[in-house]
Amino acid sequence: MKKLAFIAHHASGIINFRGSLISALSDLNLEFIVYSSEWNEGAVGFVKNSRGRAFSYHLQRTGLNPLSDLITLWDLWRSLKTEKPDIVFTYAAKTNVWGMLAAALAGVPHRVAMVEGMGYAFTESANGRTFKQRLVGAVLATLYRLAFKLAHKVVVLNPDDAADLQRLCGLAPHKTVMLGGIGVPLPDWPLHPPHTQPISFTLIARLLREKGILEYLQAARLVKAQHPEVRFYLLGGLDENPGAINQADIQPWLDDGTVEWPGQVNVKPWLAKTSVYVLPSYREGVPRSTQEAMAMGRPVITTDVPGCRETVVDGVNGFMVPPRNVPTLAAAMLKFVQNPSLVATMGTESRRLAEERFDVDKINQRLMEVLGVREVR
Repeated sequence: MKKLAFIAHHASGIINFRGSLISALSDLNLEFIVYSSEWNEGAVGFVKNSRGRAFSYHLQRTGLNPLSDLITLWDLWRSLKTEKPDIVFTYAAKTNVWGMLAAALAGVPHRVAMVEGMGYAFTESANGRTFKQRLVGAVLATLYRLAFKLAHKVVVLNPDDAADLQRLCGLAPHKTVMLGGIGVPLPDWPLHPPHTQPISFTLIARLLREKGILEYLQAARLVKAQHPEVRFYLLGGLDENPGAINQADIQPWLDDGTVEWPGQVNVKPWLAKTSVYVLPSYREGVPRSTQEAMAMGRPVITTDVPGCRETVVDGVNGFMVPPRNVPTLAAAMLKFVQNPSLVATMGTESRRLAEERFDVDKINQRLMEVLGVREVR
């Protein structure tokens, strides 16, 4: 019986982002273990109910601390040496680096990494990348070069990331696997009737500057000045990422009623009362939130940048706008305010594209091929 080891960076993403894959794997004649730096009761229960085992290891998720990273490497190597998995699958920056190195040192026969986005270090702001971003990017590129040499396959979500990883980080083209998004379970995100009373816009994201949060708020204020009945929702929690914004940054828009911010919530009821989903991000892998909104039949306004452009056919299921361009973003919003019929027609196209591109069952079959486990049935 083959044994697969997932190396995750935190427990919250195990159910949300790997849950469908783990459920699919539980139907195979396969043993699997999941490593995480932190666990909660729900994630542990989910893994156990899927016939897997949960392991903890040391990981400092942010920052550059060589001693902490060496402890991570030691912790993983020691456990992988004992467990002897046949396959290791990693999917975050630090786990890709230290997980690949630990797996290679432990002699794991098949090693697969997944890069779900280039992240803070490689994302351009209006003034380019800061010194800190360039420094972190240089260190990460060097570490990725080592990790990708040790990986047998590296899964990426969009062609722009693939090209940058090949150019900056030495990713060999023959190791590159294009996935096109991690997908969503379509039955869990059913098509909802269009919502037009009132017209409403929603952004779902961690509160990071590079998600375009401030541009969304500024554009919302421009639209509100002309159409005070329009509603704007911002869903997502504060974050410890170096690119995070704090509550003080968004407080003026809360105080004047431009936007409603319930924090980190179950997004489905909010998407049900959403007319149009908006993600003015500077760069993504392929955003899961947009895939969920599309599955529910919501038109999308997003930026013409890597990852985001994979979710919109401009003028068909929404509009693409330049990044960091508030007037153009506001103008795209106003198209829906002035012509509410677009909410229904473009929403129907979003659902069609979600079924065509982002069905998690089809995507998981592809991932299982890359991991080398489909033949274990």
